[in-house]
Amino acid sequence: MSQALQSQPELITLKQYEALAEEQRAEVFDGIVHDMAGPSQIHQRMLLKLSAMLDSYVERKKGSCLVIPSPFDVILSEKPLTIVQPDIMIICDKDRLDGNRCNGAPDFIIEIVSPENPSDDYIRKAYYYKKYDVREYWIVDPKRRMVTVNYFEEDLINVVYSFDATIKVNIYDDLYISFPEIARILNI
Repeated sequence: MSQALQSQPELITLKQYEALAEEQRAEVFDGIVHDMAGPSQIHQRMLLKLSAMLDSYVERKKGSCLVIPSPFDVILSEKPLTIVQPDIMIICDKDRLDGNRCNGAPDFIIEIVSPENPSDDYIRKAYYYKKYDVREYWIVDPKRRMVTVNYFEEDLINVVYSFDATIKVNIYDDLYISFPEIARILNI
């Protein structure tokens, strides 16, 4: 038997994923488990501020969407199994929520780049989020002080802003995120 065939990873099932240790942070892409690094302090502070801003907007507008921070599973596909845990998501179709996870693509996702593996957010997740119909995907990179906006509905992909910009959330008519304010609050 050839060595290439012997080294093929075993594809995980949803039942096996659900049986993983609770403290194991992992995502699944096309049936293959990928462990996730623990978040940094700046990552968690950024997640907190962005989540609060988005949630405040939705509540103020009495919107029907929900803002959910990680960890919360999203099943993008059952065959092949693809499960992600976006840092922040907005879900407007509440029928996709079953109390334990989101079944289908959220409308809006923010990933905050981990210095250990930035290609996950810029390449792998961008590919899967577009493939499975996420409407808008932001990559927030605190180290580079950049935000990459992918608005897949309009094929606006990789519009890059510095932390000096106030950026429109395209799925809403009047929501803007002030990155100068966030940078000032977080002292970055």
